[in-house]
Amino acid sequence: MKRIYTRTGDTGETGLFGGGRVAKSDPRVAAYGEVDELNAWLGVARAHCADGSIGEALEAVQRDLFVVGAILATPDPKKRRGERWELAASRVGELEARIDAWDAELPVLDAFILPGGTPCGASLHAARTVCRRAERAIVALAADDLPEALVPYMNRLGDWLFTCARVANARHGAEEIRW
Repeated sequence: MKRIYTRTGDTGETGLFGGGRVAKSDPRVAAYGEVDELNAWLGVARAHCADGSIGEALEAVQRDLFVVGAILATPDPKKRRGERWELAASRVGELEARIDAWDAELPVLDAFILPGGTPCGASLHAARTVCRRAERAIVALAADDLPEALVPYMNRLGDWLFTCARVANARHGAEEIRW
């Protein structure tokens, strides 16, 4: 049986895909750590979400986030080969299309709303804030030869999560509390 622990990180370093070791405090490690946290929040939201179409959409984004993490954990673009490292630029447009479709279900937003609502909606609001933090961490790495679609994807994903939280709450009768 293979152990989950390796002890290789006991000195405060971690290994990257494609070789090399860096401090666990390295900005690249922080960025993919933020993406991992975001993915975990999406798992919480899925666990709370009774709406199958939202659950399927969340799972697709979770799979995208594994790709984002793999990209971030592989500093050498020459070693990013295969499906695990491909974030299609079309995914940005797909997020936009879903936002537009969900917006059609919602009342016009003319004020700020307090995060909350159903457990699913509240989890999605939390995920949105982690997404924005992950986006900032990725922007800090933008000079590190990252795919062109990565920052736009993360930016749009924050909007998508906000809209997803609103639609999850609306579909389950949770009132939006205006600020």
